[in-house]
Amino acid sequence: MRRSSREIAVSGAEKRQLAVASATLGPWRPAAAVGALGGGVSLALHLVHGHFGLGILAGAVSVAALLFFAVGGAGAVLGYSSRGSGRDRRIRRWAREHPWEVAVVPGGLMFLTDLIVRQALTSQGFFGTIWTGLWHGAVVAAVVGVVGAVGAARR
Repeated sequence: MRRSSREIAVSGAEKRQLAVASATLGPWRPAAAVGALGGGVSLALHLVHGHFGLGILAGAVSVAALLFFAVGGAGAVLGYSSRGSGRDRRIRRWAREHPWEVAVVPGGLMFLTDLIVRQALTSQGFFGTIWTGLWHGAVVAAVVGVVGAVGAARR
């Protein structure tokens, strides 16, 4: 891994803080619109087929959350934001240089969201819920990390 001459040594706690700060700068309003649209389409498809229940609702909420965190996280590592102060630019630059560290934040939030939704709305067992949440979180983290890595390579 190549380090720039301007890079300063950062502790693990500071890296976690930078990753969370970077993730908060993502385009979360457009991500919410994409998530709501995807969740609505998922719910509508199940309703058209005559299925309804709390499991279907949990699936639609899970799809919405997955799209929300993937779009918002990807936007964060690519540096898309409506805000533009000097500190925000430095945080966005750090996010572009460390996409996999930033990807852990939306991936972890996806895991927690999926865990809570599935435990509240379905009769799925606890370990099954953890497994489903883990792989959904891994999908979000992989999408955000790959988008960030490809975006950084193209610059």
